[in-house]
Amino acid sequence: MKITVVGAGKYGSTTALRIAQAGYADEVVMTDIVEGLPQGLALDMNQSRPIERYETRVVGTNDYADTAGSDIVIVTAGKPRTPGMSRMDLLQDNAKIVGGVARQVAEHAPDAVVIVVSNPLDEMTALFQKVSGFPQARVMGQAGMLDTARFEDKIAEKLGVSPLVVEAITLGSHGETMVPVPSLATVDGKPLRDVLSAEDIDQLVDATRNGGAEVVALLKTGSAYYAPSSAAAKMAEAVAKDSGARMPVCAWVTGEYGISDVYLGVPAALGRGGVLRVEELDLEPGELDALRAAAEAVRSKQSDVDSLV
Repeated sequence: MKITVVGAGKYGSTTALRIAQAGYADEVVMTDIVEGLPQGLALDMNQSRPIERYETRVVGTNDYADTAGSDIVIVTAGKPRTPGMSRMDLLQDNAKIVGGVARQVAEHAPDAVVIVVSNPLDEMTALFQKVSGFPQARVMGQAGMLDTARFEDKIAEKLGVSPLVVEAITLGSHGETMVPVPSLATVDGKPLRDVLSAEDIDQLVDATRNGGAEVVALLKTGSAYYAPSSAAAKMAEAVAKDSGARMPVCAWVTGEYGISDVYLGVPAALGRGGVLRVEELDLEPGELDALRAAAEAVRSKQSDVDSLV
């Protein structure tokens, strides 16, 4: 199993290390345009193997030829947000970067399953698929896994409980039209609405939507990478192991939830073919309306991508 991570910044390098330490890949290739950066990081990671007791080798490179035959490609390349900047502010700059990556991946790893994490996420996922020409099922975006984790963590913090007893899911776009789903959230098996007031839940939903901006504002330079890299690595693991695990991801929707022909955050089963199927949850009417509204908001933005390809 060969996995490529495009981009050796904090997000990319942390993702590469998580995958290597998990041991489900034979080789992780980390590529970046900065000479010496991926090579130095790879050397450092490999020298941790005897201590951490894993065998996966990390290769650092500036040459996409070294990514040839990759089974999975994770695209982290692109500019990060700065305080006050929205994900959409990155559209034009990152469209050029992601478009270039798509062409290289299509040439060197034409059979890969691709996980896009560059922002604005939904639009960059659509752009990558369009430029690469890959089947929609083999191109997905990482958003829902991260947003769900943020929702679960905020619930746990509010209640003072372990995050391991909280289960929740977040759908929709990776942005203002994000759709956390309170009706399906539970704490130690109890419905969230049985342990928190409607006002408290609304505050948690808003906090989840602003989770990324909260981190950016505190860091002042750069954006989150520990939780996002965990999410990307977990998606890659599901693909690598062909597990069929259900995860909220940015996937191409073809009629599910009454929505068609758009990339959107939905629950999907993942395996070696990428998105094996989109699964439909029993959403409340208001949640379903919010998901459909998110789809239309994303659709209007994704149409802007056509002019950038």
